[in-house]
Amino acid sequence: MRALQLFGDRDLRLEEVAAPPHPGPGEVQVRVHAVGLNHIDVWGFRGMAFAKRKLPLAVGAEASGAVVAVGEDVTHVDVGDRVVMYGAMTCGHCKACREGRDNLCENVGGVLGFHIDGFARDFVNMPQRLVVKVPDGVSLQEAACAPVAFGTVQHMLFDNAKLEPGETILVHAGGSGIGTAAIKMAKAIGCTVITTVGDDDKGAKAKLIGADHVINYRTDRFEGVVRKLTGRKGVDVVFEHVGADTWNGSLLCLKRGGRLVTCGSTSGVSTTMNLMQLFQQQYKIFGSFGCTLANIEQSLHKMATGITPVIDAVFDVADYAQGLERLESRKVFGKVIVTL
Repeated sequence: MRALQLFGDRDLRLEEVAAPPHPGPGEVQVRVHAVGLNHIDVWGFRGMAFAKRKLPLAVGAEASGAVVAVGEDVTHVDVGDRVVMYGAMTCGHCKACREGRDNLCENVGGVLGFHIDGFARDFVNMPQRLVVKVPDGVSLQEAACAPVAFGTVQHMLFDNAKLEPGETILVHAGGSGIGTAAIKMAKAIGCTVITTVGDDDKGAKAKLIGADHVINYRTDRFEGVVRKLTGRKGVDVVFEHVGADTWNGSLLCLKRGGRLVTCGSTSGVSTTMNLMQLFQQQYKIFGSFGCTLANIEQSLHKMATGITPVIDAVFDVADYAQGLERLESRKVFGKVIVTL
């Protein structure tokens, strides 16, 4: 079978490798059809030092496909079912896993495509507990956005920030995969959505998917515009994933008692902050990483009811590097998908 393997920094090769064996007890074998690209793929491609891995490594952290074989004791999926796969090899036995807090697994074996072999290969064997059925009406390209992008946003907005109908939210980088998802999910429950973008074309597109106000951060200081739009009151929630460049401005955008939820640091991992501002304004800050299996199911349900992902471009697996380059260039509006 084919596998897209990383041999070194920015060295991707589509190789012929041995197919996986027939699935063992409790396992299913999935024919992979679509892979969603995320910034974690860019980091792996660049060779981020904190990733402990053995090369060559099959890439791809988010994917969908169809079950082609099942092992003994498999009960909840059948051959022919369309599924998505969880992006981390969790243990399934620790307290966090038993409680459905999969992204807090105490014995996680690694993130697929980053620490261990990922999904950019024709076939993959997975524990049945780590696959989720795709509902009717959701395409496999759309479904490939659920395990990381939509699931991450679902966890950020509703498990952590507890976003409620009628609130005002600032979504940073509204043209990104998770930014577009956050705009659509927030608007679907009746929130007022303010978003930042890097150019006016993205701003127009953001308005088409539901943003009420767009701010071009290259021409305006977003914190000043947000304070003006909210009558100096501030927003209820900030959806943060940019990092150091926007961190303190994001805090200035919050109302008293407001909530900031963050899942990323693409512009830098370190910053300083005003601790007096933090406690006097009674901000609530949530770190959020990945999602749970329940979040993936919730995301797929939202897709089935019309909250579909924005797909920027689709590439063949042989052109995977072009997809990464598009994501790295920040020219994208939505998700980049790779098909096998």
